[in-house]
Amino acid sequence: MSLSMPGPSQAGLFKPGYQSHDAEDGAVIRNIEACQAISKTVQTSLGPYGRNKIVINHLQKMVLTSDAATILRELDVVHPAAKLLVMASQQQDAEVGDGTNLVIILAGELLKKAEELLRMGLKTSDITQGYEKAQNYALKVLEELEVDRLKEMRSQTELSKALRTVVASKQSGTEDLLASLVAEAVLAVLPKNPVNFNVDNVRVVKIMGGSLEQSRVIKGMVFGREPDGTIKKARKAKVGVFSCPIDISQTETKGTVLLKNAQEMLDFSKGEEDRLEAAIKELYDSGLRVVVAGSSVGDLALHYLNRFNILVIKILSKFELRRLCRVVGATPLARLGAPMPDEMGSVDIVETTEIGGDRVTVFRQEDANTVTRTATIVLRGATQNHLDDVERAIDDGVNAVKAITKDPRLVPGAGATEIQLVEKISAFADKTPGLPQYAIRKYAEAFEVIPRTLAESAGLDATEVLSRLYTAHHRTNTGAESEEESEEGSSEEEEPYWTTGVDLEAGSSTGTLDAVDEGILDLMASKSWAIRLASESARTVLSVDQIIVARQAGGPKPPGPNPNWDED
Repeated sequence: MSLSMPGPSQAGLFKPGYQSHDAEDGAVIRNIEACQAISKTVQTSLGPYGRNKIVINHLQKMVLTSDAATILRELDVVHPAAKLLVMASQQQDAEVGDGTNLVIILAGELLKKAEELLRMGLKTSDITQGYEKAQNYALKVLEELEVDRLKEMRSQTELSKALRTVVASKQSGTEDLLASLVAEAVLAVLPKNPVNFNVDNVRVVKIMGGSLEQSRVIKGMVFGREPDGTIKKARKAKVGVFSCPIDISQTETKGTVLLKNAQEMLDFSKGEEDRLEAAIKELYDSGLRVVVAGSSVGDLALHYLNRFNILVIKILSKFELRRLCRVVGATPLARLGAPMPDEMGSVDIVETTEIGGDRVTVFRQEDANTVTRTATIVLRGATQNHLDDVERAIDDGVNAVKAITKDPRLVPGAGATEIQLVEKISAFADKTPGLPQYAIRKYAEAFEVIPRTLAESAGLDATEVLSRLYTAHHRTNTGAESEEESEEGSSEEEEPYWTTGVDLEAGSSTGTLDAVDEGILDLMASKSWAIRLASESARTVLSVDQIIVARQAGGPKPPGPNPNWDED
């Protein structure tokens, strides 16, 4: 082994305080270790039996979840290579809304396999080249693994079928209930062209108490506050939305008024009252019976609104105000005055109801045939943390619908797709000449982590389950050639084996099940994006050979409190 000559030092090149990690220091291996650490953190949270994590963030807020995107968002990851994985997972969240855990675990496993190749003496260029070939082949194989597709977007049972697995990975046991809730809410707001479906149109309101079975979908919006006036109900009413305060108008400049006697004082306040009454009467005459205020409502204005039997509610969030305008079809006005007929909205029912001790106001459109602009899922549950986690599961389900509108194809779940990819990519590696074949074989092995993790989290013997899966899948792949010559009757027996996945319930003695028969189906879009993003981020981390960290900005830290302050 030759002695390495010392290279030129970087003394005097950067400002003092810079740190540089070079390839000679094992920068690539260090990066891989950091990425594996983050991958191990979320690996145990994969699948229906995935463990929850309690994360206490920098604001001391406690977050309890098994959703990888949320865990990583709450953790402040500073290592630059690990940040690349976090970004890939966030991109998956933005693109499909599900499969964030899959991206991190797959990328972590790809890097772990790459480390083995590096220690064998392969160059990173050979590994990245092999990974790229394997990724393209994996996406091609994935296209052939379609087992079902959503034929009718507007059918609740069809939609629930695709959403079940997405929701089950976060909330196992209640997936049927939650999937049908999401499907009902989505169908209430689905536009004529499903591609234009907006995720923001399905809202969630969490009310503590009761059980999850008491959750329901409301066509419209629910606000967690009561109307401000004495009027609490309205039917078939015209709605006006004002983003300005409903009060006596304030003058722009300060002025001094000289009052000589008590009568003048009475007349002065009387004039203000008359002007405000005229303004409220103007609203009443235009047909408004519900007023939504985006700012404050003065006491005097409230008095007149009550006198004219107008329901008034304050909504201080401008985003909620905008959503309500979509529901009722109104235009928000920046001045107090009677709106034009096209600026007014209409609502079938505004009512105040009590849900679990909380008084809420519901804006609801009754007509069953109309497609409302917004639907709200009212969630019930025992603890705030549980409600937050159910909300994340629903959010994943709604985002999955957005992905389904673009690509309705489904592939078998429960690790069946991954095992099939291992088989196919390994066969592809055998046909590939040169050094990249080692990388392609390791790329194939990386997919094994998914069924292995699913089996381990369900308390099964992972090695035994995997060997059974391989047997079933290998039987299919070897029987594929003979199937073509054989008759249809005999091929029927061979057909279902490549859809064999891990049986998490362990109802069968083998620990395996047919994913399609059990209705465990994953979205092809979510799988293909996960493979793409995980491979890209793994290749990016491998191609880094030096990290240069600049000195942090700012002067010395301020002195902390004196620890001996109470001593004499």
